[in-house]
Amino acid sequence: MKKNGNRMKYLLLLLAGVALGGLVFANIEFGFSGRDGGFTFTSKPNYATAKNNFENTPVQTLRDFNETFVRIAESATPSVVTIFTEKSVSRRTISPFEFFGRNPFDDFFGTPRGGGSNGTRKEVQRGLGSGVIVTSDGYILTNNHVIDKADAVYVRTSDNRKLDAKIIGTDPKTDLAVIRVNAQNLRPILIGDSDRLRVGEWVIAIGSPLGESLARTVTQGIVSAIGRSNVGLADYEDFIQTDAAINPGNSGGPLVNINGELVGINTAIASRTGGFEGIGFAVPSNMARKVLTSLITKGKVSRGYLGVSIQDIDENIAAGLQLQPGQGVLVGTVVAGSPAAKAGIRTGDVIVNFNDRKAVSSVELRNVIAGLSPGSTARIGILRDGEVKVFTVRLEEQPSQEVAAALPAPPQPSQSSEAFGFRSQELTPQLALQFKVQPGAGKVLVTGIDQSSNAFRAGLRSGDVIVSVNKQPMNSFAQYAAVMKKVRSGELLLLLVDRRGSKVYFAFNV
Repeated sequence: MKKNGNRMKYLLLLLAGVALGGLVFANIEFGFSGRDGGFTFTSKPNYATAKNNFENTPVQTLRDFNETFVRIAESATPSVVTIFTEKSVSRRTISPFEFFGRNPFDDFFGTPRGGGSNGTRKEVQRGLGSGVIVTSDGYILTNNHVIDKADAVYVRTSDNRKLDAKIIGTDPKTDLAVIRVNAQNLRPILIGDSDRLRVGEWVIAIGSPLGESLARTVTQGIVSAIGRSNVGLADYEDFIQTDAAINPGNSGGPLVNINGELVGINTAIASRTGGFEGIGFAVPSNMARKVLTSLITKGKVSRGYLGVSIQDIDENIAAGLQLQPGQGVLVGTVVAGSPAAKAGIRTGDVIVNFNDRKAVSSVELRNVIAGLSPGSTARIGILRDGEVKVFTVRLEEQPSQEVAAALPAPPQPSQSSEAFGFRSQELTPQLALQFKVQPGAGKVLVTGIDQSSNAFRAGLRSGDVIVSVNKQPMNSFAQYAAVMKKVRSGELLLLLVDRRGSKVYFAFNV
């Protein structure tokens, strides 16, 4: 009995050891060779969890109102850092005695011919931006453009400590990056839910505009708009627009709601002068949190890949396809071998819902797909020929884009046609080379367009390859010419074009 009792004690000790080891290793860090000691990844970021309750503070006097904003700023400011970067660049130096590419004194001083006194000198470019502490053990979220290609990065904290930082990971597609400092017991900001933001809500922007002397400047404004896209700042855009004053140097700093929570990362301004004009953009915290977690745990961001190009359905396209405007999102290109192609999705299909969520915007749907993990299964409702079909698709990891170049070809004669504000010609190898399109993209090439025409206003451009007219595939230029002869002035023309490998629909009245 005593022997069995000892065995039971040993077993309990062993189980306790395993449990303790699990707790220790659940937050283990492991290194990879990197800049100066390497990237460090952790399997479980220690985000802040203690919530503020400023939003429920009763306000009875102007002093109460003032005090609430002071408390919000005081709670968030310790989490904000100023980021400094250094980058070595080479500058070519030219001797003042240099003539026609060589220095005449080289012959006297024995400098090897061809070397001259020309050379390069190293210069250090310095940059400045902002960042926000997101874990107590040193992870900091900022913009990718703040630390891009930097050779050295360091930060200054709110208590005036200067700390060296390492770049943990970057995501240029959202213009986000994560750096880390070797420090403990930092003050992380609480990450809020940007999906709950409404237009008109008060927000506070904090950062270091225009220089270190203005570090942790606090400005206040409202949410001017949400879901801003096509701004041209990043591949994946879902920006919060605000009128809180943001200036150069604010990039990477936090946008904070009235509860002191991070709801956005200030990224850029829209300005004609380079200064503040009341239009600033911030990456929403929900998008930032996904990127942040991926960069901390894996050092990269993996995105879901369906393998289609999509576009919104305007009134003209809806009329051409016999749809209701806003009825869904139109599928253009379906990449061969992609998850969409394997599932049977086709060009011209309309995605009406995705994972039981109504599809109303191509930008929103693109962000939703990218936000899913590779290997995820998605249910896609497709409207085809007046009937809704449901496809189950297993998403893959988004591949890197490849650009194919057109090969030179001997000149060949080409037929042409000009009508309804644009000129089109038979696509020959010579024209394919001239317009940098794939020779096999189709039979009809747009080679000129009147900028005052409806076709131009709809989006048609020179270099587009017309694949179909009014849903009828164009198999030859002769067929295209015959179809176009039947089109009457004032009618709606629906074109499917191939634009550098992506299929896009355009519709306009001729």
